[in-house]
Amino acid sequence: MTFADRVIQFNEQLTYTGDPLPPGIRILNPFKEHPQTMRIVDAFYHKYYNDNNQRHIILGINPGRFGGGLTGIPFTDPKRLMSECHVPYEGKLSHEPSSVFVYEVINAYGGAEAFYNKIYINSPCPLGFISIDEKGREKNYNYYDSKELTKAVYHFMIENIRKQIALGINTDKCFCFGTGKNETFLKKLNDEYRFFGEIIALEHPRFIMQYKTKSKQFYIDKYLEAFDR
Repeated sequence: MTFADRVIQFNEQLTYTGDPLPPGIRILNPFKEHPQTMRIVDAFYHKYYNDNNQRHIILGINPGRFGGGLTGIPFTDPKRLMSECHVPYEGKLSHEPSSVFVYEVINAYGGAEAFYNKIYINSPCPLGFISIDEKGREKNYNYYDSKELTKAVYHFMIENIRKQIALGINTDKCFCFGTGKNETFLKKLNDEYRFFGEIIALEHPRFIMQYKTKSKQFYIDKYLEAFDR
């Protein structure tokens, strides 16, 4: 089996097995909710990961509704999936700011083929969360947004970090998207379980696009330096 085959198998079996979620929170599982997702996943990973090379991992937070929550590819919205990866997508072409920034970094790195040959992106929780308010409106929700949710999904995340390392991850270092709660959580987890030699935190793409767009090139350069280009 290649790296691609192992990732595809990992995504196919993804089912939430943690404790019951807090009221008003539901699981976002793109691999079960959208009929085309596994076709996309098959095409994407066989295009960029059809080998047995080791890669370093980037751990985000958890998939969002308009990026990986639709395509099954972390930090890749439908627009970037088509324009940058040339993988077909059927349906509404949503826009995710984080995906825009990540693909600017990927292009600065040398393009998708060069980047994905060295890097695998996912999250400590590879399934997303949606909060539903009293009017039935949905919003993205992060695993750390409530202590109750973090506790419920804690062992599920540990299990899935282990499974992702087994895909073929080089564990001397791990990159982390988010220099706040995600970094704090992952470093504490790593202190206990010693998954990685070190955790290198980078500002989250969403934070950069929302608050630091005038300094975007600075962060692109910072990312590239971290990836040891």
